[in-house]
Amino acid sequence: MKLLFSQPAARGNDAWLAALRAALAAAMPGVQLDEWRPGLPPDYDAAIVWAPSQQLVDEQPQLKALLNLGAGVDKLLALRLPPTMALVRLEDAGMAVQMAEYVCHALIRFFREFAAYDRQQHEQRWHPRRPHVRSEFPVGVMGLGALGQRVAQAVQQFDFPVLGWSRTPHDLPGVQCFHGDGGLPDFLKGTRVLVCLLPLTPATRGILNRQTLEQLQLASYVINVARGGLLVEDDLQQLLDEGHLAGATLDVMQDEPLPPGHWLWTHPHVTVTPHISAQTVRSEAVVQVVRSLQALQRGETPSGQVQRDRGY
Repeated sequence: MKLLFSQPAARGNDAWLAALRAALAAAMPGVQLDEWRPGLPPDYDAAIVWAPSQQLVDEQPQLKALLNLGAGVDKLLALRLPPTMALVRLEDAGMAVQMAEYVCHALIRFFREFAAYDRQQHEQRWHPRRPHVRSEFPVGVMGLGALGQRVAQAVQQFDFPVLGWSRTPHDLPGVQCFHGDGGLPDFLKGTRVLVCLLPLTPATRGILNRQTLEQLQLASYVINVARGGLLVEDDLQQLLDEGHLAGATLDVMQDEPLPPGHWLWTHPHVTVTPHISAQTVRSEAVVQVVRSLQALQRGETPSGQVQRDRGY
């Protein structure tokens, strides 16, 4: 088996190549791994990639699979790909626990009003605030894949009511689950803190818009850790300024990096982070990639293989 590796150089290609080659030598002796560059002969079997170029796909039309070094595959699906090419994504690789940490931090910061205490410290003002009741802050998790399920489980540990919504039915202990277009209104009406973990697909692009966000409970909070394209930012701004939404924590934006001067930088009720809520852990990703390659070599379907009609 001959493999290619391609991702933006800023992501530490040498370290990735060394780790992958060591793991492949131990688990799949004889496998060759080369870093992609234009003009290589079209005789490679699969490619391990993050944000690959269309040129790679065009020059290597015989590739049987692209193995994505992340959970989101919207960048792959934006390419012109042969219909027979398999797409395989990471299902966790250390990201689930990071995502749970991030969401719980944002949730508790909002619930306990720590932003207000930060302001009071700067003002040198001692003013305890009245505690809130957890039952009045139901948390709705949109997207119940591996990451969404881990987040829902983590939120339950703090005794918040938890709702979940997904395209297809799920049954999770302690989570009131909704699914499909028919279940979305009841899910939204029951939610005070909305956590978005949906994949970005044609069906979900812009799903967080004025029509849906207005259905949340008054003074709700939005946490988006999935993809910026899920949220209509202008609608969010209007609902924040009108007071229907109390605030938002956004790890992903429509344009990344977020341009200087964008309103999200300075809005008093918005917290912005630079797409760091869940970063791939190299050692865990390498293990998962090698397992997927072994499954492909045996003619089996890897557990992370993408269903293109769903977009994830």
